[in-house]
Amino acid sequence: MDVQLKSILIWIVIGLLAGWLASIVVGGGGLIRNIIVGLIGAVVGGFLVSYFNVPINLGNEFVNQVVIAAIGAVVVVLIARIIT
Repeated sequence: MDVQLKSILIWIVIGLLAGWLASIVVGGGGLIRNIIVGLIGAVVGGFLVSYFNVPINLGNEFVNQVVIAAIGAVVVVLIARIIT
């Protein structure tokens, strides 16, 4: 499997998990919405963690990324609900 394809698949899995976790916390969403919110949340979460210099070390890099993306996804969903 190509390394770039593998990276994209990993990001989709992280987005799906993060979107699913965000939907549990704030409710709603289907598969596609969860993936989109999770991917956007990964960017937002990464920015927030680096901006506020919050160390997240849960012992596994994949779990760290899912948690960061889920935090970002929750923020994205809450902001979207405030705007609409």
